Amino acid sequence: MALLAHERYCDEIVRLTGELRAAIRGADLGATVPTCPDWTLRELAEHVGRAHRWAGEIVRTRATEEVADEKVPDNSPAGDGPAALDTWLAEGAAGTVDALREAGPDAQVWSWAWNRSAGFWARRMALETVVHLADAALAAKVPYTMAPELAADTVEEWLQIVAYAQKVGYSGSAELPRDGRTLHLHATDAPGAEWLIELGADGVTWSREHGRADVALRGPLTDVMLVFNRRLAVGSDRVEVLGDAGLLNSWLERTSFE
Repeated sequence: MALLAHERYCDEIVRLTGELRAAIRGADLGATVPTCPDWTLRELAEHVGRAHRWAGEIVRTRATEEVADEKVPDNSPAGDGPAALDTWLAEGAAGTVDALREAGPDAQVWSWAWNRSAGFWARRMALETVVHLADAALAAKVPYTMAPELAADTVEEWLQIVAYAQKVGYSGSAELPRDGRTLHLHATDAPGAEWLIELGADGVTWSREHGRADVALRGPLTDVMLVFNRRLAVGSDRVEVLGDAGLLNSWLERTSFE
């Protein structure tokens, strides 16, 4: 799948942060986030804001090594109230986008991953916000929808992250089987949004195609993305699992990175 344009990712960081701010406005910031039970809604929002600022500082300074949290300016809201949190989130997203736009997608900067460019961080922060917006919406009990191209890109980026984590031996992904079994993701409402994933001897590989697999996850694209990112239960009546459900559960367990 072709990546979205750098400018689109930049636009989405601001837009999705606006949706996050709207989702938590008036909500109980002390409520537990069901999909991230170690966090309150406030802690979730602060995590997103700090991630934005951290990535923005990496890009702004053209960092060649990881930036420590204490080196990131304004890394916490100026006050405890909801208004201070709202302003801080908006300013953080805007500042990060300013840095990303000024740098352009090809600027070389540090990252933890296979791609060391500002473009990597634009995509990563946009899609990080896609997933955490779902967390916030669930905690605040407000609707959540996602544009098909963003939901599909979130699935594909996650596959890249899992494959990379397996390659470098990170966390549970190193324990993914390499026995040739396959998983199929099939969005029922978005033509072409299907992935065939193979757990091969050389690691995780995938292709954008329809095909028979040991287990298939079917449903609307947003819901398939949410299950794949462990934000919607496999047993939800919004999706259908066909075949070896244990393989899908094993995948989800080994790709939590917690």
